[in-house]
Amino acid sequence: MENIIECKNLTHYYGDRRIYENLNFKIPKGRILGLLGKNGTGKTTTINILNGFLKPSGGKCLMFGEDSGNLSPETKQKVGLLIEGHVQYSFMNIIEIEKFYSAFYPKWKKEAYYGLMDLLKIDPKQKISTMSCGQRSQVALGLILAQDPELLILDDFSMGLDPGYRMLFVDYLNEYVRTENKTVFVTSHIIQDMERLIDDCLILDYGHIILQKPVDELLNTFRRYRFKCDSHEPLLSITDLLHPATIKGETEVYTFLEKNKLELLLKENNISIENLIEDKLSLEEAFIGLTGKY
Repeated sequence: MENIIECKNLTHYYGDRRIYENLNFKIPKGRILGLLGKNGTGKTTTINILNGFLKPSGGKCLMFGEDSGNLSPETKQKVGLLIEGHVQYSFMNIIEIEKFYSAFYPKWKKEAYYGLMDLLKIDPKQKISTMSCGQRSQVALGLILAQDPELLILDDFSMGLDPGYRMLFVDYLNEYVRTENKTVFVTSHIIQDMERLIDDCLILDYGHIILQKPVDELLNTFRRYRFKCDSHEPLLSITDLLHPATIKGETEVYTFLEKNKLELLLKENNISIENLIEDKLSLEEAFIGLTGKY
């Protein structure tokens, strides 16, 4: 399968502070990958490196087979990018800004733009300067969709939107990219939105990748168990168990182990428990289980 993005041994430092070292990941054509991580783990740094705005300290990133630090104009035309700041030219209205941008893109599809504006019930003559942050972000996304790029890179795409409009946009974007066979690299702090949208998740911790998996596979294999035991302290030394903690007399732990294997492991370590309960997790709960609450 063709890889649209490929990062090899990617390393970056800001001064003496290591952001990450030897990151390796790929995004195949037609997949939607969500980059998840706490603040400061390097999500926006990765997007800046991919787009050639930032030179990595080591390793390299390829987009459409070209080094991200030296992308050709032809390759740049294949990429639609949303970063913080959204739309410029805020003195224009919805119609004016669409006409302005359309002149730069030979494959321009204004239907994608106006379709989203209609769903959001934005007045075509409303000026960008009078819009909320959430409305501006959707205007920017509509303009990106109209460019008809092969790759969409969206950094915090749902910033400023209320829950109803977030759900509306996620559904619109999902239908669009799958119908048109687009590839998407997306970040968001609202992980519930990501679960509705993405095929694969790449989870960053400070300095390294925790995992890259299809979301369905992660949610079918990663579990939280709750039980009563004398103390969770002995669990801390068992490498297969993540972030054990006791809350209001009940111990919880995260793991990829199946229930019978967990019971056997605890028995082998002479840990006695009662009332073992297995929980299926949402993507947000799995993220917390993998990275820790704090």
